[in-house]
Amino acid sequence: MLASFDRAAVERAHAALICFGGGRADLRFGPAIPRWWNERWVEPIGGGGGTSFEIGVAAAAKLLDLAKRRNAAQECVLWVLGDGRTRDQPAKPRSADRIVIVDCEGGDGALGRWKRLAHDWGAHYLRPEDVVAAAGR
Repeated sequence: MLASFDRAAVERAHAALICFGGGRADLRFGPAIPRWWNERWVEPIGGGGGTSFEIGVAAAAKLLDLAKRRNAAQECVLWVLGDGRTRDQPAKPRSADRIVIVDCEGGDGALGRWKRLAHDWGAHYLRPEDVVAAAGR
């Protein structure tokens, strides 16, 4: 995630970070051009599940819709990072021109839900190691 925000800063691209948990979604950063981004932003991001994925997607869709209303020509890319351990099946956000799903699920009990979601949404499917490798190029 750090490398992605660094790349956004170099490209002068607008970025936002939405975290969801505890039954709500919070806009933690943006939409803005990242000036700096480091571990102090990432460290407090918790996990643990229990919150509807649909809440997070709805918050992202609202932000993407706003961006498209402000600048219809702007490419809007939605990155979804998570382990896919949800039963929610939200609709693909209509203002997302491109979607990248990063599947952080590991272990022997992998359910493969993110891979199915990527297929259903026509999204790019990546594992965390793919993102790291691409950032190094």
